[in-house]
Amino acid sequence: MRTLALAVLALPIAAAAAQSSPTQSSRARRFMDNCERSGWRDEERFCETRDVEMPASASLRVDGRDNGGVVVHGWDKSTIQVVAMIQTNAETEADASDLAKRVRISASNGEVRADGPDTRRHESWSVSYEIWVPAHTGLDLRARNGGIAVDGVESRMELETVNGGLSLSDVGGDVHGTTSNGGVSAELSGSKWSGAGLDLETSNGGVRLYIPDNYSARLETGTVNGGMNIGFPITVQGSFGRRLSTQLGSGGPTIRVVTTNGGVTIRRR
Repeated sequence: MRTLALAVLALPIAAAAAQSSPTQSSRARRFMDNCERSGWRDEERFCETRDVEMPASASLRVDGRDNGGVVVHGWDKSTIQVVAMIQTNAETEADASDLAKRVRISASNGEVRADGPDTRRHESWSVSYEIWVPAHTGLDLRARNGGIAVDGVESRMELETVNGGLSLSDVGGDVHGTTSNGGVSAELSGSKWSGAGLDLETSNGGVRLYIPDNYSARLETGTVNGGMNIGFPITVQGSFGRRLSTQLGSGGPTIRVVTTNGGVTIRRR
């Protein structure tokens, strides 16, 4: 198995520091370590990462396709830096390397995408992304079998994955996120939400929400099949069941995080 390290990337599990840069991130090391240790017994794996810089745009759309995740960091620069991780599997090392060469990454007109060849039996390819954007860039992020993570961005966001988690930290704006099979984690900052609100939902997975002391918002949360654990006193009018709606502090935009099958944990940050 042969691997080539050119930059930085890994699948999104937790948000990193918003002001990190491609050369400082530890994701490349973790990715290369995992690539060298893993792989199917009867297949060879080839991995590489590619850097692409594109002009800033009002919004950015990224599709992780079938097996890719997306991580986005906000920063104070006026460009968008894309690091694309390409992973291929084939019966031989030469075939895996050749397959990677035929995967094309395009980043222009506010969109990042990957295109590649049709694959045969025992062949596959996938691309994940780690991206740095100006902090007020609108985001439309999609994945099917991969997680989505965002930190340090305040904008309108549409986040959707099928099999993967959602992880948000230090974000604001008008944020909507859904996943079918994966957990949801949000870490709030400041004294209140900046923007229209936060709406996160999972069908099968737990919810974790971290709220600073003296935070003001309208909090809505709940679960159908799972427990609810809130680590600080709240005021509830009426009965307390599977759904909770309450005002924190002086109120404000709605923070909504719900699940169908999974527990809810809310803690002070």
